[in-house]
Amino acid sequence: MVTIRSATPGDADAIANVYVNTWRSVYADLLLEKMLVGMSHERTALYWRRVIAEKPGRDLVRVADTDDRLVIGFASAGASRHRGLGFGGEIYTLYVLDEFQGAGTGQALLFSIFRRLLDRGLRSSLVWVLAGNPSRFFYEVMGGGRVAEREETMWGVRLNEIAFGWRDLDATLKGPRAASAS
Repeated sequence: MVTIRSATPGDADAIANVYVNTWRSVYADLLLEKMLVGMSHERTALYWRRVIAEKPGRDLVRVADTDDRLVIGFASAGASRHRGLGFGGEIYTLYVLDEFQGAGTGQALLFSIFRRLLDRGLRSSLVWVLAGNPSRFFYEVMGGGRVAEREETMWGVRLNEIAFGWRDLDATLKGPRAASAS
């Protein structure tokens, strides 16, 4: 059984494991190998420990863990960094370890984040996804509509990104996908 809960600073090492391993898996054909190999579990854990400990009022971080408290996925969100698009909230990250994908964990994390954004008065949300990321289809299946595109530079590589958005989180959480996630 998977449980979704608020992250604690003690989860930072497990979050770093999910983050680094999913980046190396998902982005292997999109980013330079030296960048992915150079990712540090230690630096990533330090970053997440700081986010969780120092920004609890600003950033939301949720983890998915198993009965034996193994963190298999996480998501983070907060206020949109792209106000011009008209969305109040933004999903900054959502990652699930490869071996646990397809079992509803990503959906549970996404809807948990939506509920927390609503609790903060943020009624809409978006997420930016690399156009070449096969996981982008997940957001379409979850009801996100394409709302924008942009070109970004990551570690010197020009990449296309797509924003998926949900204009009414309350309606999304009352829809058929949310009912099946409960």
